[in-house]
Amino acid sequence: IELCEELAVEDEKVFENLFSTLGLSVDWDLTYRTIDDTSRAVSQRAFLENLRAGDAYLAEAPTLWDVTFRTAVAQAELEDREQPGAYHRIAFSTPDGGQIHIETTRPELLPACVALVAHPDDERYQPLFGTTVTSPLFDVEVEIKAHPLAKPDKGSGIAMICTFGDLTDVTWWRELQLPTRAVVGRDGRIRSETPEWIATGRARENYAQLAGKTIFSAKEAVVALLRESGDLDGEPKKIVHPVNFYEKGDKPLEVVTSRQWYIRNGGRDAGKRDALIQRGREIDFHPAFMRSRYENWIEGLNGDWLVSRQRFFGVPVPVWYRLDADGEPEYDHPVVPALESLPVDPAADPAPGFEESARNQPGGFIGDNDVLDTWATSSLTPQIVGGWARDEDLFGKVFPFDLRPQGHDIIRTWLFSTAVRADALQDSVPWKHAALSGWILDPDRKKMSKSKGNVVVPTDVLEQFGADAVRYWAASAKLGADTAYEVNQMKIGRRLAIKLLNASKFVLNLGVTEASVGEGAVGRVSNALDLSLLAQLRTVTDQATAAFEKYDYARALQLTESFFWTFTDDYVELVKDRAYGDSADAGTQSVQTALATTLDALLRLFAPFLPFATEEVWSWWRQGSVHRAAWPSADALAGLPDTADAGVLTSVALALGGIRKAKSEAKVKQRTEVETAVVTAPSVQVEQVRAGLSDLLAAGNARDLRFAEGDGTLAVSDVELVAQPAE
Repeated sequence: IELCEELAVEDEKVFENLFSTLGLSVDWDLTYRTIDDTSRAVSQRAFLENLRAGDAYLAEAPTLWDVTFRTAVAQAELEDREQPGAYHRIAFSTPDGGQIHIETTRPELLPACVALVAHPDDERYQPLFGTTVTSPLFDVEVEIKAHPLAKPDKGSGIAMICTFGDLTDVTWWRELQLPTRAVVGRDGRIRSETPEWIATGRARENYAQLAGKTIFSAKEAVVALLRESGDLDGEPKKIVHPVNFYEKGDKPLEVVTSRQWYIRNGGRDAGKRDALIQRGREIDFHPAFMRSRYENWIEGLNGDWLVSRQRFFGVPVPVWYRLDADGEPEYDHPVVPALESLPVDPAADPAPGFEESARNQPGGFIGDNDVLDTWATSSLTPQIVGGWARDEDLFGKVFPFDLRPQGHDIIRTWLFSTAVRADALQDSVPWKHAALSGWILDPDRKKMSKSKGNVVVPTDVLEQFGADAVRYWAASAKLGADTAYEVNQMKIGRRLAIKLLNASKFVLNLGVTEASVGEGAVGRVSNALDLSLLAQLRTVTDQATAAFEKYDYARALQLTESFFWTFTDDYVELVKDRAYGDSADAGTQSVQTALATTLDALLRLFAPFLPFATEEVWSWWRQGSVHRAAWPSADALAGLPDTADAGVLTSVALALGGIRKAKSEAKVKQRTEVETAVVTAPSVQVEQVRAGLSDLLAAGNARDLRFAEGDGTLAVSDVELVAQPAE
């Protein structure tokens, strides 16, 4: 435990450095650790509150068990993996000497058989419901039952119920009130002691050949015995089928009986299940379709949340048990600590009212050795950071929180478990919004994992491309969508950041200052092209703001970036001559104000995506930090006159593009002078080009342009170049 705590401190330094390098907006005065005294106290307090309210309980029950890690596993920690297997067709004997065949992938569980089951509508087996058959090899009489989960079209249509082969067995066992005949131990081996229900001499001899064997070896032994007895019909049929694994394990899970702690989550209570589904509908999911994953998970639960784990490192379950005169624990009456004493460790601290010397003694106590599931603490993130039970004034101000950002793959764990705890402890949702991001895939669009060797180390990428480039790539992915690791996208982001720096230098070298964007600045903008730029800026600001309000940051970036390239490639190229004019000239004042106003807004719009480049430029001419500046508002451009036409810049830029294309096709330099050219466009665009004509002539190095009205798109034709002197 001490080594784990030491490692946690070192890992935190690595994460802090990574978060700082990325430019995340972290207040380093408000950090927390899920294993420090504060978090352990909150976690234990919440568990005790759940226990007091009846939402936490101790039960001996079938439990998913990882035989390698020797710990219980919750439903949310499962993953299905395709594994090779085989169907074995096995004969059970009827009282009249007949046979009923079942097909199973787990013949080693024959000694744990408690019933056969078929669908209630299956006419083949309806006459047999309520009758008994005898299991092969082990001579145990079991009843034939009816249950709707049985599949008539699977195998022979009748299945063997064992305690326990899988979670369906658990459902059948519980709902049909069947006996428990467990033969698999926590070590993943067949129990050594012959069970009392295996009574005949032949059966006990057969069981002796399985005792102590691993599941794999026991399966081979049972198949050999079935061949020898003639109860195996034909050879096993090889298949590939999904098998439950612990997400971090490498052996199939077993279902064993054990005493564990649970928290009610609706898995066994329809009313609570419906209440938690309703809680989810009080949360705005982004994207909205992700809510269905939350609801589908709840509807598919087959049991309460198993929160105890058989591990050393974690938050201890904060209870002790009295020992009776025979030294047996009284599990029905756990001893709990006073809330002010938290955190506690029952493995090291004596139970309240006892001395340490009474530990493990008849009439004394024992401590619960288990720890709580990691999610049992992580589910309390809002309570931990909000000051629950420590700073109620703060908690009242921040809870429920505004936003939970997380991956879509842990909706069933982190998101759902957090909703479960907030519902039980605060009768509330934990936050108002949930932003759900996708996975990062490798270039072949496969999920990254250490086992596949396709993981990219963040520090390497950041060192190669810089944080702004990496953030640009990440922000290009929409919420809820998986995205590939894309180096080219990072290169584009890097070029964008460099272009922003260079464009800013151009604007600031004109002599603009903070005063250039002060109150009343827009009133100095008089030129039609400048007004057009600001009209476009007003629209982009409105649209980017609306996108952010919908948590569509990728759309906000797309809008801002598109406008930025219009600004640099079109507007700046058009107004360069005027921008360098006499500062006392109204036209120069107009363009410089438009440039300063646009740069000011662009830096704010880009700040969430390119935090370092925008902060650098901001420091060149503004006070404070761009990240503490207000988000740009279209209200700042409310003073634009009604004559401001966003289409002027677009039309003039098209005309300039036509002139430059003609020069390229003529294979002359762009500075070559144009004698005249014809701009053909609909009347509206003709007037727009006329409004920006002076800047167009300067940028295109043209002496004159003629206009013609047309119905199609704007086109430039009949370009006459001024003859060039021979070199």
